[in-house]
Amino acid sequence: MRVLLSSWGSRGDVEPLMGLAFELRKTGVDVSICAPPDFADLAARVDVPLIPMGQSLRELLHGEKPLTSADAPRTAANLVAMQFETVGAAAEGCDAIVATGLMPAGVRSITQLLDIAYVCVTFTPRVIPSPEYAPLPRPGRPFQPGETDNRALWDVDAERVNALYRDPLNAQRAARDLPPVDDVRDHVLTRRPWLAADPVLAPLQGSFGFDVVQTGAWILPDERPLPDDLVAFLDVGAPPVFVGFSSVRVPAGVEAVAIQAIRRHGRRIVLGRGWADLGLVDDGDDCFAVGEVNQQALFRRVAAVVHHGGAGTTTTAACAGVPQVVVPQIADQPYWASRVADLGIGAAHDGPDPTVDSLAAALRTAFAQTTRARAADVAREIRRDGAAVAARRLVEEITTRRAGRETPASPR
Repeated sequence: MRVLLSSWGSRGDVEPLMGLAFELRKTGVDVSICAPPDFADLAARVDVPLIPMGQSLRELLHGEKPLTSADAPRTAANLVAMQFETVGAAAEGCDAIVATGLMPAGVRSITQLLDIAYVCVTFTPRVIPSPEYAPLPRPGRPFQPGETDNRALWDVDAERVNALYRDPLNAQRAARDLPPVDDVRDHVLTRRPWLAADPVLAPLQGSFGFDVVQTGAWILPDERPLPDDLVAFLDVGAPPVFVGFSSVRVPAGVEAVAIQAIRRHGRRIVLGRGWADLGLVDDGDDCFAVGEVNQQALFRRVAAVVHHGGAGTTTTAACAGVPQVVVPQIADQPYWASRVADLGIGAAHDGPDPTVDSLAAALRTAFAQTTRARAADVAREIRRDGAAVAARRLVEEITTRRAGRETPASPR
């Protein structure tokens, strides 16, 4: 049995697929992944072949000429072409493709051409309209808990996706004698998407005609030891506060703001450099900067985690039972900020651009005894077996599909 995983996205889009790959390999499934070349080391940890898709995403986001909204049409067309070329070639001989990341518009077409199984997975219920579906966040405006359904915005989002992807997708389909797609987003999502998110952190409150499969979050186990110098820093004082924004672009000087806000509380700091290559503002012995590190281990040793609100970081911090302060920047991050606040396991910063005062106030909530206690309680409720559940389900669906093909047709 062969399965191809596909994602063009940041670490938050790729690492969960590695968690699925880890579980699939336990069952003897032959797994490979198409993803940006930035994640070769991550794939090596799972011993899964990485088939590079496109150029370095880090360079595109943080290089000399980072992508902007004006580049969206060109990026969409290039992405569709990459999927047909790279994913299409890698999928030969596979039984299924599991797709996620930025609009895998071409991937379902590939499965149609090859007549193999297709699964579209999302890591947040915000992608699926429900009776509690709320407006997509605007820059500077966090998700507001309690907002009611707005199906009109769901339709507006479909128009946006079509404007970017429909023409390049249909041009590729026409070249392969496939009929045109009218609604790209529904074509990609299908009526049966998978939701790889923990039901405590991200409950799905029904849906408009979707048969959603919620498996739980796909967590890749990390047994790597922390660096010796980081362990030495952790050992010599009270637990510090971790600050990191992973691969996202952040406001200039955000690390200086964070360090000052944390120092107001008399706390030490571990700064995650991330793709933005954040740096220390001085040589104070209360700060320590780290690159790629085992966050599962690190978060168990800190007093709080200040981050951007990616699904993966939110889940990792929640599993560690550590309070969080979410400073959302883009996409679904305001949703995760609201969930952290609603669950009482931390604070949601109001907007993407913190000041020393606003971040210090959010940290005050995180340091409260009630928040620490609630974070510990929620950690005990979170499932850790989401990737295993998904792997079993995928193998079962492929097996059932094979059996259906092999069953002789009933006599007339």
